[in-house]
Amino acid sequence: NGDFLNCMPSNQLICWDQPVRIAVCGLVSEQPVTLQASLRYEKGALFRAHARYRADAGGELDLERVPALGGSFARLEPVGLIWAVEPDKPYWRLLKRDVQMPFVVELEVLDGYEPDGGLLLARALHELHFMPSGVRRVPVREGRVWATLFLPPGPGPYPGIMDLFGLGGGLLEYRASLLAGKGFAVMALAYYNHDDLPQSVDTLHLEYFEEAVNYLLITLRLAVKGPGIGLLGISKGGELSLAMSSFLKGITAAVIINGSVAVVGANIRYKDETLPPVTVMRDRVKMTKDGIKDVVEALKSPLEDGKSFIPVERSNTTFLFLVGQDDHNWKSEFYANEASKRLQAHGKEKPQIICYPEAGHYIEPPYWPLCRAAHHVLVGGPIFYGGEPRAHAMAQLDAWKRLQIFFHKHLDGVEVTIPTKL
Repeated sequence: NGDFLNCMPSNQLICWDQPVRIAVCGLVSEQPVTLQASLRYEKGALFRAHARYRADAGGELDLERVPALGGSFARLEPVGLIWAVEPDKPYWRLLKRDVQMPFVVELEVLDGYEPDGGLLLARALHELHFMPSGVRRVPVREGRVWATLFLPPGPGPYPGIMDLFGLGGGLLEYRASLLAGKGFAVMALAYYNHDDLPQSVDTLHLEYFEEAVNYLLITLRLAVKGPGIGLLGISKGGELSLAMSSFLKGITAAVIINGSVAVVGANIRYKDETLPPVTVMRDRVKMTKDGIKDVVEALKSPLEDGKSFIPVERSNTTFLFLVGQDDHNWKSEFYANEASKRLQAHGKEKPQIICYPEAGHYIEPPYWPLCRAAHHVLVGGPIFYGGEPRAHAMAQLDAWKRLQIFFHKHLDGVEVTIPTKL
């Protein structure tokens, strides 16, 4: 019988963004086997991946040395069984709702190349955590603000980051909790569809976000380094980060992951100024061969709908744009380039733009499975988000490293080098 080996001690906490080493011993020489991984999302969907392998002459199989022969992926992919998992229900996006509980990955070794019919040779459970050792989780209910603050181990103050997700709302903490393990004080902020916040929004008032920024910089001044904070925003959160940087004070650096420089879906208002959403052209929505809506051409250009263009030229923030070039939610690369042109035309610092070929919309922490299609709140059904699994996995690994380096440099004044291992 085969048996799983782990390169890390069983008592060591392993977080989701760390590479996992998977190895099997005790097989027959050159035995064909299928390795299968599965994890269950808190809302019930099962995510699974499998790959076919052949043991070496000594009956051992180390995924760092042996390429997959097919299945959910092929070639040498040591962590492929994690990033290649797909839902057993259509249009599900993997999210982590409770960061205090790990995802439990079940690993199985099956004889032969039939993932549903081979004899089970071995099974192991592997916990992947979202609370790095020593990180403190602090629920925040201050004024109108709903958030969760994650503080690194050791004495502060720490460089501070506000973390913003996109449509769907709620309070997602998994990126903030992982990032706190890298030396940042990170506040995951809810802005709708959470507790007594509005369940939906027609207008997003930047005064709410200003209150959250002030909480980090003033109320937590002993824990968070000044004079400014960083913003980390994906999708709608990226759009909001651009708006906050343009209207609010105290924002030193911002990472925009597939964000829009045009206001989309709801007004953005600050004091007596309102930015209306860009026009939606429903006749430009297409259907993929799988019958899923492709909305990438559905938004009018902010160059034509000028009132919806976020006035980034007012900002003194340093920006890093991370762009998936196969993003079908909207034209992220175009938006990043237009923001850069507007900034430079007004004498502002040229932002850094990193483009990832074949990466889709949701660029998440490392090893997160690609979401190619899922329900979209504004569309009212599933849409195609783009991306190819392996290219997307590589993009996530690189983006995670780059955003840490960027924030350490601009918030902490420290140049750091982060090794990459997939």
